[in-house]
Amino acid sequence: MRALLIEDDPLLGDGIKTALEREGYAVDWFMLGREAISAIGSEAFSVIILDLGLPDMDGMQVLHLLRQQSTLPILILTARDAMEDRIGGLDAGADDYVLKPFNLQELLARLRVVMRRAEGRASQILTLGALSIDEALHTVSWRGKDVKLGRREYALLLELARHPDKVLSRPRLENLLYGWGEEVESNAVEVHIHHLRKKLEKELIINVRGIGYRLDSQAQ
Repeated sequence: MRALLIEDDPLLGDGIKTALEREGYAVDWFMLGREAISAIGSEAFSVIILDLGLPDMDGMQVLHLLRQQSTLPILILTARDAMEDRIGGLDAGADDYVLKPFNLQELLARLRVVMRRAEGRASQILTLGALSIDEALHTVSWRGKDVKLGRREYALLLELARHPDKVLSRPRLENLLYGWGEEVESNAVEVHIHHLRKKLEKELIINVRGIGYRLDSQAQ
């Protein structure tokens, strides 16, 4: 999972980035709207978190421009609590609103909700064959037994499970696991896949040679 964070407050932005990374997200953080708009066209993201009070552009303008380029879930952060502002943001294409000040756990929960909604799911528990993932608790079970995963192992498995039976390329998975500025080993994805196969089942994640990986939703 990779999040695009647009927030000009250094302390708040750092706190959100840290909380997201603990949840398994790779985070690209921008303080200016124009930088974020440029990034959305060149990188693969899972969700956008947008502060409306930006120094270079009005947040609503940024929202309009983002919506012209992307259908990704967008969660707005704002201190503007007037009803017309909230309605305007939702009508302009935002998926949800969080008013400042807010609790980080609420923010994370709302992110999970908008991402599930974008995928057409209602439950926080994602079940595929013998695999079960609880997104709220960050727990994974295989054939009824709990499996402990590292942060990036979990993020990789969740991304594959969100697109069952679809081949995801190595560059795409790499982009979703690592943000800008993070050093990435050339075989990082392969190493995480290897660990997942050892902890779960080799046949669960299929290597489509020369293309990428897919999760077999029927694996038992």
